[in-house]
Amino acid sequence: QVQLVESGGGLVQAGGSLRLSCAASGRTVSTYIMRWFRRAPGKEREFVAGFRRNGSTYYADSVKGRFTISRDNAKNTVYLQMNSLKSEDTAVYYCNTDPDYWGHGTQVTVSS
Repeated sequence: QVQLVESGGGLVQAGGSLRLSCAASGRTVSTYIMRWFRRAPGKEREFVAGFRRNGSTYYADSVKGRFTISRDNAKNTVYLQMNSLKSEDTAVYYCNTDPDYWGHGTQVTVSS
């Protein structure tokens, strides 16, 4: 059974930083595709950042240069470091892995 548990969300001022965590069980984060998505109020869920199967990373254009995805294999955890946050980054952030496993999400609110 695969379980993903996100944490680290909160309220931050614009320009600030947060680091989200996704603790995985039943799935080794170093060998599977892992992604972050987000859903802003009134909008569709959108891709944010991810690890490809070969370990390379890729990002949505809207977060490129500001967000960094990383992982700690010993802790079996994936992170999303978010810097220079903007009000439009306000959303619930979800961790995802194939074929269709999702965490419950963590709320990020950026005040302007």
